Amino acid sequence: MKNNHFITAMVAAVIASIISIAAYHFIFGDQLKTVQAEAVSPAFQASYYPSGNAAPEAPFDFSQAAEKVIPAVVHITNTQEAVASNQGSRGNQQIPEFFRDFFGDQFRGSPQQGPRVGMGSGVIISSDGYIVTNNHVVADADELDVLLTDNRVYRAEVIGTDPTTDIALIKVNEKNLPSIPIANSNDLKVGQWVMAAGNPLGVLNSTVTAGIISALGRNIGILNNEDRTSIESFIQTDAAVNPGNSGGALVNLNGDLVGINTAIASQTGAYSGYAFAVPSNIVKKVISDLKEYGKVQRGFLGVSIIDVSAGLAKQRNLDVNRGVLVDSLTEGGSAKAAGIKRGDVIVKVDEVTIYKNADLLAYVGSKSPGDKVEVTVDRAGKELSFDMTLKARDGATAITSKERSTTFDELGAEFQEVPKDEAAKLNIDGGVQVTRTYPGKFKQQGIRSGFIITGVANKKVKSLDDLSDVLKSEGGGVLVQGIYPDQPNEVQYYGIGL
Repeated sequence: MKNNHFITAMVAAVIASIISIAAYHFIFGDQLKTVQAEAVSPAFQASYYPSGNAAPEAPFDFSQAAEKVIPAVVHITNTQEAVASNQGSRGNQQIPEFFRDFFGDQFRGSPQQGPRVGMGSGVIISSDGYIVTNNHVVADADELDVLLTDNRVYRAEVIGTDPTTDIALIKVNEKNLPSIPIANSNDLKVGQWVMAAGNPLGVLNSTVTAGIISALGRNIGILNNEDRTSIESFIQTDAAVNPGNSGGALVNLNGDLVGINTAIASQTGAYSGYAFAVPSNIVKKVISDLKEYGKVQRGFLGVSIIDVSAGLAKQRNLDVNRGVLVDSLTEGGSAKAAGIKRGDVIVKVDEVTIYKNADLLAYVGSKSPGDKVEVTVDRAGKELSFDMTLKARDGATAITSKERSTTFDELGAEFQEVPKDEAAKLNIDGGVQVTRTYPGKFKQQGIRSGFIITGVANKKVKSLDDLSDVLKSEGGGVLVQGIYPDQPNEVQYYGIGL
């Protein structure tokens, strides 16, 4: 009996449903068709294209940018003379293994005895032949050849290099070349579309790839040098780049230069989604100085800094959990003279908010000696502002002349004047200290960083001007005398050929 009632109820429900559907279509059928037709096209267009225009074939078209950029991106060949099989490449150990493969053959040890050839890319930035690329693309080159997209080949000369940013400026003797305008990288935003152009793998010339900006201000630790003056504030992108792209262009949709492709993060040496470029504002500063002065004229605050994190804030009992902690100050530096103290947290420079080391290094690194900045710090929960004039590494507030830069470059060293209080402790009248050495005459004679020059050719040296003047006035060879701070009573002598 119960089963018969259940079956009857089901049949009634099915019949009722059929009647309801039939009635709905009978009454509303025409309106339903109209709604469905309108929902397919016009409603979709109105939602995604507010102007009401029809949807384009693709959301982004890179063809105009590519047409503008490709002729101005060149292929660079770096030829080095034979090296000993156990010598390896200079600077190889400076680069973490995770990033090293992108830097090409010149950054790997090689058993070959013959010439070595490395390849990379470059970007023409002016019609008279100036080309920007990476320092590691042109490093230690005996010959540099530049191949244009129309197959013209030129021998290039190095105008200047800056290992602290991995940027180099080279030039070919030609006019009316295609070039790329340089954009303001401070306008970039995470998620923005960009295009990479270069010559990947040494054979795929004039290749473009597209991606987005994945992050800004990345510090990946590939440019570490002994005096910690490197500036890393990379643009991270997922545009595909590979060995050979190094030194090539990263551009916006207008085809304007926003960065120079420099490295990839990879376990295999091939692209895996993480590429890094030097921002165009850093590039612009470097190439301008190299062109005018022969070396980068960079201002320094005179501080040693640490990124603030939640852990560090707790450990140091800080009142902020982001910014840059001042861990120590340089004697005679701009920051100490202005009143900044150890333990202060730098949170702003001028109108730029400082979240991490890369922010501070990138902004201050774009300034020159003599430039004035306002630095805002958090000190025990209170914000204080300090006005200061930036100084060079040698303590000067004036731009170094190209003549002096050339003289010091030949020595293969960087210098700074010894502060008066330090000179008094060492019982000397003054002097010029070697802050860094690189391949050159000083290194050949065994002069190390830290050496304080007190005299050259029997003439006292107390300042950079003294050193420059005596070197210009002397010919042939000179005798350099001085001391090392850890052995102040032992005068050292070195013979230097000029």
